[in-house]
Amino acid sequence: MSSANADNPFGTTIGTDDIIETLSFFDSWEDRYRYIIDLGRELPPMDPALHTDERLVRGCQSQVWIDVTREDGRLQLAVDSDAFIVKGLLALILAAYNNRSADEILAFDVDGYFETLGLMQHLSPTRGNGLRAMVARIREEAGK
Repeated sequence: MSSANADNPFGTTIGTDDIIETLSFFDSWEDRYRYIIDLGRELPPMDPALHTDERLVRGCQSQVWIDVTREDGRLQLAVDSDAFIVKGLLALILAAYNNRSADEILAFDVDGYFETLGLMQHLSPTRGNGLRAMVARIREEAGK
């Protein structure tokens, strides 16, 4: 595993159940946003050399890069964004998809996950579209 993936807690020690449980402790969306931003700070840094046009996710309000490699049949994701909240959203996605097989990624009910989090109704329409574009990119890579 590359050093960035070895240091990535998302999809290994931080999973979707952990995030759902922790977010449920917060009463306000302001506190939930702070937690999501803090999750984004836990993402390992992405090598700036990977900030290329082919890794750039189209349809996002902010700049978002996703790099996908396969190791032992599992997808390893390196991600970055120029916006703190988007890094947090990427962390939520990585909790579901990082270090998973293509079949696991394609079978995962991401809409149900976002619904459980109450996420989509608290994002602006452009952020919601960007979130869907990030998920679509990863699912597309898993389908290859």
